[in-house]
Amino acid sequence: MKIELTQRIPLLRVQTPHEHYLIDTDRRVMEARESVKDSVLQVNGNVSPQLAATQFADFAKWLQSHRYWRTRVDHLYVQSPQMVYIYLRDETARQKTDRVLLGTMFGYERKLTKLRTFLENGAEATQDKHYRELDLRFRGQVIGRN
Repeated sequence: MKIELTQRIPLLRVQTPHEHYLIDTDRRVMEARESVKDSVLQVNGNVSPQLAATQFADFAKWLQSHRYWRTRVDHLYVQSPQMVYIYLRDETARQKTDRVLLGTMFGYERKLTKLRTFLENGAEATQDKHYRELDLRFRGQVIGRN
């Protein structure tokens, strides 16, 4: 008898209105079990398995390699591929905001660099304001909405 075991490491947890699954580091779909507690990025909303295994898996890998963002990003919500929201952990953000509108996943590194600059510098000038949403879709701008 020969037994071959392969360890699959979860990278991303996806929960849609109809499905709940994990994407592993090889970009394959895994069954999500409630008994398995993992500390991977959670993505909710309208996410196809193809987008989860490509764009969102890339983002999850990038997030794991950036200590600053790994501790600050709580989860993603996908309204559509053009409307992706990031939810930050409250305890790490100087600027209290409910959500960050990333727009598409294209150029997320640049967008998050812009957001970091705002959170570390620009947020101090507006520290007594609470924005419902920060919008990163426009080049060179962070737009706050109440």
